[in-house]
This record gives sequence, structure tokens and C-alpha cells, in this order.
Amino acid sequence: MTKDIKLNKDKIKQTGRNVIGIEAESLLLLQKRIGDNFIKACEYLLQCEGRIVVIGMGKSGHIGSKLAATLASTGSPAFFVHPADASHGDVGMITSKDVVIAISNSGNTPEIIAILPVIKNLNVPLISLAGNADSLLAQSATVNLDVSVAREACPFNLVPTSSTTATLAMGDALAIALLETRGFTAEDFARSHPGGILGKRLLLRIEDLMRKDGAIPKVTAEVKLATALVEVTQKRMGFTAVVDGQGKLVGVFTDGDLRRALDKNLDIHTTKIAEAMSKKCKTIARNALAFEALQVMEQYAITSLVVVDDANIPVGAIHMHDLLKAGLA
Repeated sequence: MTKDIKLNKDKIKQTGRNVIGIEAESLLLLQKRIGDNFIKACEYLLQCEGRIVVIGMGKSGHIGSKLAATLASTGSPAFFVHPADASHGDVGMITSKDVVIAISNSGNTPEIIAILPVIKNLNVPLISLAGNADSLLAQSATVNLDVSVAREACPFNLVPTSSTTATLAMGDALAIALLETRGFTAEDFARSHPGGILGKRLLLRIEDLMRKDGAIPKVTAEVKLATALVEVTQKRMGFTAVVDGQGKLVGVFTDGDLRRALDKNLDIHTTKIAEAMSKKCKTIARNALAFEALQVMEQYAITSLVVVDDANIPVGAIHMHDLLKAGLA
């Protein structure tokens, strides 16, 4: 930090509050403009048979790139095209089945104005997000969404702040309106985000992660504690399932059950596992979401679950470590 800069902490805090206040006022004014033009814009976007092409320069370009990404991840295929690149060949990416969203605070950005004739010749709907309703872009658009603001949040009324916030909010409003109208679900969102935590929580199922066959810790109710201890040690899950003669789950034997058995001075060589096991145990189905297993474990402070089928026969086992390795927590 430069030593000759003196910080006025109160002024800094007030400046921050003023910026947020000014931008909040801009959003409240924007909210009142959601009307017929907004509905028309949504109709064009919903009827789009191709892709939604978003264009914008400078800060508007950054907002446009984010809008395209938000649309694409919420059920409305979209991509961003830089208008300067569009003038040098990338305009060929726009087809007659697309819808174009052009973003410009002034509405007279030269790079966007330069490609308006091409967009017009393609006869595609043009939706503008402009801060000047009298601008060439707004007047040329099929539908204009007014994103003008009373003032920017900077003291010079120059730095794009309130205007970019308003445009970002309008873009989000469009994306979410389309999402709800399409009936886009959380599961749909997860499918487009398979690598994210949300995607894993909504897509990964117990059967994708559970330990199967010989990896399942399992003994019959007739075995002695010593045999059960060997199974717990070898399978390294901190427990073993206990089944009856038909293979149905009748209980589990955990590290905690072992401690209680030792406190009672039970002989591990003569005591049957059925005398020391926990008869009431939590289970989960193989087609359940893996995230549900995590919730059960956290709720009941346990680290493992037996996976059972409809007949209550163990078909798998899952440990907290399996869920952690999958990135669910």
C-alpha cells in the first residue's frame, strides 16, 4: 500500500453504500418496465428454431457473454459473438433460424451498427437491450427492452456501473422467464452441469457409487462376534450387515456395538452376533440419489449405509468416504 494515501474509513464505507443504493434504485426502475415488450421478446426467444446469438462490445460484451452462458445452461441454446469479429466473417455464424440479442448502452455502438444490415437481410428477430430508446439500435430492433438508468454509480457518471447492472438483471429476467415457461427443471440444469456439485447431487445415484458383491461387509446372524470382527476389519467400512437364513437384513454390527459389547464383558468367541448387533438400522435403495445418503448420514451421525432391494436383501454398501470422493460434500 502506498504510504502517502490516507484512508478515510467512514468515507470509503459511505461510498460503497452509495454505489449499492444507486444501483438498487436502477433495478427498481427497471422492474417497472417489465411489460408487453418483455413478453414479445420472450415469445421470439421461445419460438427460436436455431440459436440465440448475443452480441455486445466492451462492458456490454462481458454482460452479453454471461447472458449467453446463462441462457445455454437453462434450456435456451445460445452463444456469444463479438461484433468486431462479426464484421470480419463471424457474422456467418448467424443463420435464418436464429434470434439475435444486441446489447449497447448508447444504442449507437459502431461495431454493432455495422452489422445491422446483415441481420436485417437474414430477416431474423432482433432484440435490443439498449439504454437509449431513440438510438439507431433500438429503432432498428424488432423489440427493444429499455435498460436505461438515471445515472451511473461513479462520481463522474461515466464508468459503466448502474447500466451494466441493469442490463445484467434484464438478461437474467429473460433467462429465468424462458426457463419457467419451458418447464426447465433442476434435473435438466444438472444435466448441463455434470461436473458441478449440483449436477452430482441430482444425477449420481447410490448404485453408481456403492460397493457391491464381495465388497459388501456381511455375515449371518449365527456367527460369533470374532467372525464378525474379522469381516469388519477386512471390508474396512466400520460395520458389517447381518442377514438371516434367507439373506434378508436383520441388523448391523458397528464399531459402536463392539464397544458396547466389550463394556458388557461379552466373550467374542462364544457370543453370537445377533446378541450384540443393532436391530434398527438405516438403509437406502440403490436407485436413490447419492446425495440422499449424505443427508441421512449427517442427520443420524453415521458413516455407512446398507443398500437393500425391495425384499430387504443387501445389494450394496456405501460409506461417507465414497460420497466425499465423488465430490458430493
